[in-house]
Amino acid sequence: MHAVIPYVVAALLFALGVYGVLRRRNAILVLMAVELMLNAVNLILVAADSTIKSTLTDVQPEAWANAVPEPRAGAIFALFVIVLAAAEVGVGLAIVLQYYRLHRSVVLDEVALHEHDHERRVTP
Repeated sequence: MHAVIPYVVAALLFALGVYGVLRRRNAILVLMAVELMLNAVNLILVAADSTIKSTLTDVQPEAWANAVPEPRAGAIFALFVIVLAAAEVGVGLAIVLQYYRLHRSVVLDEVALHEHDHERRVTP
């Protein structure tokens, strides 16, 4: 497989995620778009690790470095990003569900960021 294909796919996924974050009004869909961007980052991490490993195959490692098999650094970083994404989704969904319980809506345009915004909406 050519090395450019994963990078192009990751760039498309990330661009689609950015578009989703900027255009969507629903908080759940914004969380899904953020997940799409994190998956693009995971794809880049794994592809970069694989590319670097394949280019370094001609380099002879030192004897002391070959004693323990080298872990895949890109996969480890991707696993770390997956754990962070799971935590982000858990916290984000908890916030969205609590907001929905209070206001019966998850539309981001209607979220009052200041107390004055809420008072303005209550007293039209």
